[in-house]
Amino acid sequence: MKLLNKNKKKTSLGDMIFYLCNGIFMIAFVIITLYPVFNTLVISFNDGTDALRGGIHLWPRKWTLKNYETVLTKDNLITGAYITVTRTIIGTLLALVTNALLAFIVSRKRFLFKRQLSLFWVVTMYVNGGLVPTFLLFKGLGLTNSFGVYVIPGMLSAFNMLVIRTFMNGIPDSLEESAQLDGAGYMTIFIRIISPLCKPVYATVALFVAVGQWNSWFDAMIYNRMRSDLTTLQYELMKLLSSVTNQGGSVENLKNAAGAVTPTSVRAAATIITILPIIMLYPFLQKYFVTGMTLGGVKE
Repeated sequence: MKLLNKNKKKTSLGDMIFYLCNGIFMIAFVIITLYPVFNTLVISFNDGTDALRGGIHLWPRKWTLKNYETVLTKDNLITGAYITVTRTIIGTLLALVTNALLAFIVSRKRFLFKRQLSLFWVVTMYVNGGLVPTFLLFKGLGLTNSFGVYVIPGMLSAFNMLVIRTFMNGIPDSLEESAQLDGAGYMTIFIRIISPLCKPVYATVALFVAVGQWNSWFDAMIYNRMRSDLTTLQYELMKLLSSVTNQGGSVENLKNAAGAVTPTSVRAAATIITILPIIMLYPFLQKYFVTGMTLGGVKE
């Protein structure tokens, strides 16, 4: 017992000060991070005209559901929500499959010109054709005024592919070699050996793609503006916010209008509706997200 007590390290005063400062810093960091989201939630439940007075921090001063009623009763909102959920699911699955297949191909040592192709894909991350050439290309391919414009252009991402490829490069080659000795082909190796080991990076890329698909509205405005049946939730919320902002009333008129909504209150309600599904999804993917970003980001 005496020997064990001697081996125990005593916590010095400097260590105690460090732990205390570190704890205070982390608590302050969490508060600074979460407060804007919580304050947005509070404003979304507060009367719009009352919110113009300011001073709302931790609790609504005048409770109301008018902001959410204004957002949820918007025309085409149900259609937009359906299209957004559909494009998020389909777009995420297609992007994950295509990026994983391509990453598996370029991560094989026997694949020729993989370094040259990797350099080419890196260049595409910084250089693009611009909005007008992209629009003309999509129009020539028949993607405008169609659901395909939501999922087909995002099937391949150089960044996501390189993240998956880097993760696959860290898998021992002996696993593939032993499978080949047993007669397994490349597709069998990819499905039954490589993919199960790549669950963390798959979850990370899936989260990236899903968030991008869920928040996207610009493509709906540019390519499917004439198709109300292909509108998205974010595009409808953007139009609602624009209509409230441009409703023509001054700040004083809004203050005198009992029960009226304001751009600030509608923006807060729309923000909560937008981020709620992602917040609900993130805890289930957090452990894979951290592992995938750590291992997939290691430089070769």
